Amino acid sequence: MRRVALGIEYQGGAYSGWQTQAEAPSIQRVLESALAYVADAPVGLICAGRTDAGVHARAQVAHFDSEVKRRNRAWLLGANSRLPADISIQWLQPVPLHFHARYSALGRSYRYVVLNRAARSALAHGRALLVHQRLEIEPMRAAAASLLGEHDFSAFRSSECQAHSPIRVLRRLAIERSGDWVLIELSANAFLHHMARNIVGLLISIGLGRASPAEALSQLDSRVRTAHTITAPACGLYLWRVDYPPQFGLPTDSAIIQAAVPGWPPSG
Repeated sequence: MRRVALGIEYQGGAYSGWQTQAEAPSIQRVLESALAYVADAPVGLICAGRTDAGVHARAQVAHFDSEVKRRNRAWLLGANSRLPADISIQWLQPVPLHFHARYSALGRSYRYVVLNRAARSALAHGRALLVHQRLEIEPMRAAAASLLGEHDFSAFRSSECQAHSPIRVLRRLAIERSGDWVLIELSANAFLHHMARNIVGLLISIGLGRASPAEALSQLDSRVRTAHTITAPACGLYLWRVDYPPQFGLPTDSAIIQAAVPGWPPSG
């Protein structure tokens, strides 16, 4: 039996999310079907983080076990030939049997992309949130600082979250502007369901002047959702990076194709 890890890039707009569902298209089902074609046998994938409907991934990581012997290039090219244009395997390599895409991960990073201008972008449609009113970055940064560190993030989890503990370590929460683009980066040991989108939703409310920076700490301490905690739309969220111990020798980054929009995506 061999265990194989793979890095995956996808646009999530056409899918119900990562996880296979009975009557809806999913990233997992499409990938497993493509890999099964190469293996001529069923393939089951386990991923680093199950993204929601409409959420994208620049560097999702998954693994599968197979007794079938194929060269890495055969797996890669064969599976990609069966995948739609909005899903692509970027790399693939054998790993030790004790590697686990989810439990071996040291941390995960998400990026949320906002187009902050009056005019919508046809080329960035479905890949960024359009906010017409100018976002004030400094109040957003002040709010973000109060969320860093190890906390109970119950106030930022969805009612459907199944995590046993709401305690997470938020290591980075940065907001940068590049022209009309606003980029929000979140890094943590792990994320609760909707945690990233709920934090972004509050930061956008603060940037629009609809809530004060103090609301972030107040809400965190309350451990209860409030009216200001809107869930930011899925279209702007990307699973950007998953970090693993160096002994597994996985690629540390993944190239992303630049679209024909100046400055897209923000380099940040």
